[in-house]
Amino acid sequence: MLRANSLKNQPNGEEDMADKAKKRDEGLEEKDGQDTEKEVAPKKGLPVNIIIIGILALCLAGGGLFVWKSGLISKFSGKDKANAEDTENAKETGGGSGEIGSIYELETFIVNLSGDNGNHYLKVKISLETTRADLSAEIEKRLPQFRDSILTLLSSKTMEDVKSLEGKAQIRAEIMTMLNQYLKTGKISNVYFGDFIVQ
Repeated sequence: MLRANSLKNQPNGEEDMADKAKKRDEGLEEKDGQDTEKEVAPKKGLPVNIIIIGILALCLAGGGLFVWKSGLISKFSGKDKANAEDTENAKETGGGSGEIGSIYELETFIVNLSGDNGNHYLKVKISLETTRADLSAEIEKRLPQFRDSILTLLSSKTMEDVKSLEGKAQIRAEIMTMLNQYLKTGKISNVYFGDFIVQ
């Protein structure tokens, strides 16, 4: 009986093995088909080089936009300081609204110009525009410093320096920068010449 059962099981075992082998072969064929599909798939899409170039271009554009928006370019070029000073001056003088700050008038200065053996002199009346009305008290205390600095500056100028408009603008800027170094509670926002006589 055992032999009969084992004989009956044997053909079934062979059939099972044949079925398994057939399925294995079909599986290999399916895998081979999938492999060929995988090889064809990249050829249908974009080349990898184009994708990498596109990603790099987007990164560069994003980085450039960040640098531009954050103001890093102006920091390295030195424009940032000038813009900050202009903004600060505009805030102190009323935001550029056209309003004139407090005016403090200095006395008239008469100096010999440099060169020409003292044959030419400059007579100038100077008024200072300040950012704060209460700055006049500090200016009063510093008048000896202001007077000395202005006299030294004006006497160092030559006839050619004071004749042109550019020379006068330069003197104005130098006076303002020089006097602002002394002030602690406010700033001088402009310098005006009442008289400017050269002889």
